[in-house]
Amino acid sequence: MWSTERCRPHLSQLSIPFPRHYALLSPSEIYEAVDENLLNRLTEDRRLEYKSARIHGRELGDYFSMWANTVPDGGLVVVGMDDDGKFTGCHNIGSDHLNSLEKASYTYCPDARVNSKRVAVIAKDGSDSFVVVFKVDYREDKVARTASGQAFIRRGDEKRELSESEIRELEIDKRQVDIEKELVPLLFPDDFDLDLVQRFIDGVKRVHQPLQTYRDIDVLEQRHLGKIDSGIFKPNTACALAFARDPTQLFHGCQIKFLRVDGEVELSGDRYNIIKTVPIEGPVPRLLEEAASVIDSQLRDFSRLGNDGIFYTAPEYPREAWYEAIVNACVHRSYGLKNMNVFVKMFDDKLVIESPGGFPPLVTPENIYNSHHPRNPTLMRAMFYMGLVKEHAEGTKRMRDTMREMLLPEPKFRQVESGIGFSQVVVTLHNHIKHRKVWIDSDVATALGEALTRNLSLEEKRVLNFIAEHGKINVSQCQRLLGFAKWHSGKRVLRQMADKGLLKHMHSKTVLRDNSAHYVLPDAFKGLTGNGKKDV
Repeated sequence: MWSTERCRPHLSQLSIPFPRHYALLSPSEIYEAVDENLLNRLTEDRRLEYKSARIHGRELGDYFSMWANTVPDGGLVVVGMDDDGKFTGCHNIGSDHLNSLEKASYTYCPDARVNSKRVAVIAKDGSDSFVVVFKVDYREDKVARTASGQAFIRRGDEKRELSESEIRELEIDKRQVDIEKELVPLLFPDDFDLDLVQRFIDGVKRVHQPLQTYRDIDVLEQRHLGKIDSGIFKPNTACALAFARDPTQLFHGCQIKFLRVDGEVELSGDRYNIIKTVPIEGPVPRLLEEAASVIDSQLRDFSRLGNDGIFYTAPEYPREAWYEAIVNACVHRSYGLKNMNVFVKMFDDKLVIESPGGFPPLVTPENIYNSHHPRNPTLMRAMFYMGLVKEHAEGTKRMRDTMREMLLPEPKFRQVESGIGFSQVVVTLHNHIKHRKVWIDSDVATALGEALTRNLSLEEKRVLNFIAEHGKINVSQCQRLLGFAKWHSGKRVLRQMADKGLLKHMHSKTVLRDNSAHYVLPDAFKGLTGNGKKDV
């Protein structure tokens, strides 16, 4: 019998060095170095499954499909181990069963790319034995189905079967199905925004001089936006998304819904706190332009008075960061999820952009700054010719760098599972909420002037910021804003500000207790309120 020490070489004897923790090794690195010692140090996780030697080849095929469909690196199956990590080994199974397991990928999941090796171990009963380690590579180009037509994927720590609609979504992601090239039942030019088409044509001809003499429909075909059949141009999905007057005829979710949330958390029911909703529809260029206009109208600049007597202004977010997030949400979203919208949610402390579909294949939150794998490359290229996106794959880096330049937190990227089989990508930009509390809206600061601004209290700054954003404030709102326990405390602050000339009290002179009474900025500053600059 082999000694335990013989089966466990020192780490320096393994075929690869281990400068990192075992939890950071990729499936390929584990497979190259695998031995009993390494297996004893690992546990089942997102890279590794343990299975009894009694497993049937058909079930093993399901796991091969799962790993082949799971980004970014696939995974491993070790046959001959219990869930608790103990070696049961494969020494007690017959040669026919062992052969069927080692041929399971060919028999039960031919789409998967599988390698295997036998690794010597000491079974928990003390016998010389071995396990079979299968390495399954991720398939970037194809959904791996089993011989029975099923497909599986890893979700958390579980194997989950995909529905046919989910399989199609994954096939689109892997470019196995090219949804952009699918022809649509719209008529060209009747159903299309010809101003947008001309903008695109002009952009293409500026970049590609040999196309100067081409007809417009020839340029559209040459840029993969449709086909010419008997002299008639037939548009495809990418063309419809880029130029159709109403792409919601085909993709109901080709919309952006902008929500302004009062606070830092979205609430519901009696505590519902959505104070503004703006639906935005149209082809992707219109979505980008109108969304940018709406967001820009809601963002604020804050000013502080420096020790040198000069006002210093800080915007809530750099335009490059939030605009790139909107571009990504519209251009790289999944249009296979036809009824799902893009959401833009503006909170007091953050801007959140939600887009349908998970990350494109091979893209993860960890590698997003160095990966370029567009889900809709034809659509993205069309946006480039129209001057709406940059040519190079540095959008996420630009988001990160411009946030850093303003001393703001880096963008957060994550994939969220819907619970009904679909995913969405959520991008979050955090602001410095302290600017809302200790600085003052820049336009109001300019109007008030240096002397008044220097002497404002923290409470007064917060009240003025609230009015700059919402147009007015009443006593109850002031009480909540400043966290007072008593209503009269809020009333005292507002009265004192009115006495200083900072606010104007709007109330009925004939009603003793006017429930609609509120405070606004003095007449000289009215154009700076939320009903002016900050509204849409």
